[in-house]
Amino acid sequence: MAAGAYVEFAKRAFSREGTYRPQVFTHIGSVLLRVFLLSTLWTALYRNNGAQAGISLASMITYATLALLLDLIYGVNGAYIIREKIREGSIAIDLMRPISVPLYVFADTVGQTSFAALQIIPALALSLLLVHVDLPASLAAGFAFVVSVALGFIVNFFLDLMMATITFWTLEIFGVQLMVQFIASLLSGSLVPLYFFPPGLLQQLALASPFAAIYNAPLSIYIGKVDAAQIPAMLGFQVMWAVIFGVFAFALWRIGERRVVIQGG
Repeated sequence: MAAGAYVEFAKRAFSREGTYRPQVFTHIGSVLLRVFLLSTLWTALYRNNGAQAGISLASMITYATLALLLDLIYGVNGAYIIREKIREGSIAIDLMRPISVPLYVFADTVGQTSFAALQIIPALALSLLLVHVDLPASLAAGFAFVVSVALGFIVNFFLDLMMATITFWTLEIFGVQLMVQFIASLLSGSLVPLYFFPPGLLQQLALASPFAAIYNAPLSIYIGKVDAAQIPAMLGFQVMWAVIFGVFAFALWRIGERRVVIQGG
């Protein structure tokens, strides 16, 4: 199917999300509450312990605030629709259509994410009334941050796609998904910078894990933990995991679609 069709899918998803306007205020309100709570928490911790891993209090508050804003984007799990369709059995109908289901889901997710990204503007503006957010470490870091966020989105999407595709075999993945979400939240750097992990093997494993390509990479670039000379390597790290996850996700999908199980049918 022509690429234009998938662009249209994305546009429709964007328009669909716009019909749930009350949720916009809920999402933004949730972000503001967490920004206030986390800034209070980190301020108290730094007051008692001082700067950690070369990250100042101002950088830590910036890191935590941006992580919450990025959650508006990364929190979109468009691949859940695959799980529902497999459980209902309607996936068989989609497989007969002249479209690539994974690409359709990706386009739909892009549309949802684009709408969610617009919420970052008011959420950031209101957050600035509560906390101070530093500018990027440099102009290059600012541009690299945007690219890194996009790459993190792709890695996160393929992770969600793999989780949804497992439903071909299990029909229910709540337990597995809960476990993966817990590991991802811990190792992605969304809750605590990975630089706060004890130096040594544990920290190195965390920094090398695919989850680090989601939050840790863009946020590290923004606050200057990754200097200009290291930015290409960090972006390459994200590209590597995006390719690995992408290949694995599509391979898993091809295997799964051959053994479609219609529950109750």
